[in-house]
Amino acid sequence: MKRLLVAIGCVLSLSFAAYAEPAKAPAAPEAQPAVAAPATAPAAAPVAAAPASAVDAAKAAAPAAKPAEEKKATLKANPKVTIPIFLIIIGATMAVVVWSAKQTKSAADFYTAGGGITGTQNGWAIAGDYMSAASFLGISGMISLYGYDGFMYSVGWLVAYITVLLIVAEPCRNAGKYTLGDILSFRTSPKPVRAVAAISTVSVSTFYLTAQMVGAGKLMQLLLGIDYKVAIIGVGILMVGYVVFGGMTATTWVQIIKAGLLMSGAAILSIMVAIKSGFSPFQFFTDIATNEKIIDHVKLLPIYLKETAAGTATADAGQRFLEPGLFLTNPLDQISLGMALVLGTAGMPHILMRFFTVPTAQAARKSVIVAMFIIGSFYILTTLLGFGAAIHLSPQGIKQVDAGGNMAAMMLAKTLGSEFSPFIGDLLLAFLCAVAFATILAVVSGLVLAASAAIAHDIYVNVIKDGHADQKEQVFAARFTSFVVGAVGIIIGIAAEKQNVAHLVALAFAVASSGNLPVVVMSLFWKKFNTAGVVAGLVVGTIASIGLVMVSPNMTYPDRVADNAKAAYTKLEKEIADGKIKPEAMEKTLKTIESKKAEEAKNRGGKSMLGLSKPLFNLKNPGILSIPLGFIAAILATLAFPCKRAEEMWDEIYVRQNTGLGMAKAIDH
Repeated sequence: MKRLLVAIGCVLSLSFAAYAEPAKAPAAPEAQPAVAAPATAPAAAPVAAAPASAVDAAKAAAPAAKPAEEKKATLKANPKVTIPIFLIIIGATMAVVVWSAKQTKSAADFYTAGGGITGTQNGWAIAGDYMSAASFLGISGMISLYGYDGFMYSVGWLVAYITVLLIVAEPCRNAGKYTLGDILSFRTSPKPVRAVAAISTVSVSTFYLTAQMVGAGKLMQLLLGIDYKVAIIGVGILMVGYVVFGGMTATTWVQIIKAGLLMSGAAILSIMVAIKSGFSPFQFFTDIATNEKIIDHVKLLPIYLKETAAGTATADAGQRFLEPGLFLTNPLDQISLGMALVLGTAGMPHILMRFFTVPTAQAARKSVIVAMFIIGSFYILTTLLGFGAAIHLSPQGIKQVDAGGNMAAMMLAKTLGSEFSPFIGDLLLAFLCAVAFATILAVVSGLVLAASAAIAHDIYVNVIKDGHADQKEQVFAARFTSFVVGAVGIIIGIAAEKQNVAHLVALAFAVASSGNLPVVVMSLFWKKFNTAGVVAGLVVGTIASIGLVMVSPNMTYPDRVADNAKAAYTKLEKEIADGKIKPEAMEKTLKTIESKKAEEAKNRGGKSMLGLSKPLFNLKNPGILSIPLGFIAAILATLAFPCKRAEEMWDEIYVRQNTGLGMAKAIDH
């Protein structure tokens, strides 16, 4: 086994080294939204088109005022610095896997580390599980492109842990064993409940896993010049190795290590941003509101174009960046997103699974408190990183490197570090790149473990084998399904290349809050809840959330993209006709007009994946509708098909989840 692990590490190292070269400056991205199209994409702004003569005259005059060619933003890593740091971190984590493999002998060892993780250790591991690529790359990128609306993602995820602490941490620890299916099947019909619970778990894990794989692929592609597909495959091999050989023990310690490294990196970079503003919050936000690049960026956003055309704009463009509505254009979007993020955490299978790794319910509570402190501190830092990137890099420059904004934090590290010396810039970029990579590996390992546990433990062992499988067979099934889930994750990661990772994770939370949360809460706190309620809640909640996503603005609607492009170039043409464009900016403005016209021509008449011209559901996050549907379906099914056995067993589960008495029946450690 040791030789196999070493071989895997060597192959990956050699592949990285072979493909690594300074990344070429990427061309400006195709004209398309950085993230999903806004909920209320406007039709063409009702302004008069500029007279052809005005635009033609501007084109003729533009060459006379030749401005200096604007340098395109790039992100290049120094392979001589980056690759050694990558290899050190990969080597350290693989050493953990080798050590963990020796400790993993039973199903309990594989799924829950034998219940031997302390509350503090589990708190750091939960933080490491939670502070994912979406947090570090996606949220900082969202803030750098959309200001306040990006910040709302971090608020929702922080508050979410209050829900976990108050509702599910201790009861789940006392009532379950390895998986969500264990919690739900105690007083219900095990086979149908475990089957639908496994399907829901895999659905949630797939959304979340996709986000992490996209982040990893983009990271390796842009920083080391590795092909996106090669990068995804490399990440997939490592994640499968962590899970298959090391199980929960390896996953836990990798999560702890990367949480510490991520906090250190974010803190260093945040201090550098604060120094630029003299540690003054007032100066920091003044820099945002008065930044010309941010102002220019906001003026071309679809919602701002719509507001100015309708005469409803309430603030200038710089101040507007600090107000809600640039991305979440509908107030209901804010509410729906908040519901999904706050409630979804309590239904995330890989988070619930972590509560089974500690020896007592008290340790479960302590782990949540520790995690809340770490996560809260981290999200304060990511806010500084996002706004700092907007100030010092510009949203336009960030989008040139990655349309979804996912590389904003990395670009900021390179830029601020280079102000001291080029080597410091390279070193800081390499360190954060390696930390982000380790972050992704830790999270995807937890997700793969949760998904494989659902398939192997719930479906294979308890449904197919009817619970009659020895320890050796259970461990083999777990490792085999981990391999399969990892392979599927690689395929999906390749297919979802152009999505903002924070947005993808928010959708995962919508599915978790709509399907898993209603049945977990009612299973723990409602005496009459039964098999019919579990099945109905899981099926309706999961299908409703995924279905609404497929017909929402999260999908690409080419006609909407074309309308936004037309509104943008029409506004610029009018400004030329009105003489509002300065001579030194004329050439750049004309190029923007040509680009927007090409964008309109490319997208006009296109359809979404489902053949729709516009969304049927106009909110980006379905939580406000899908969460109530999950609860209602579970309640109605329970009342329609009562079960006396479920009610009779209520007293036992109630005592167990509140006191821990009798939990040895469910937990072997």
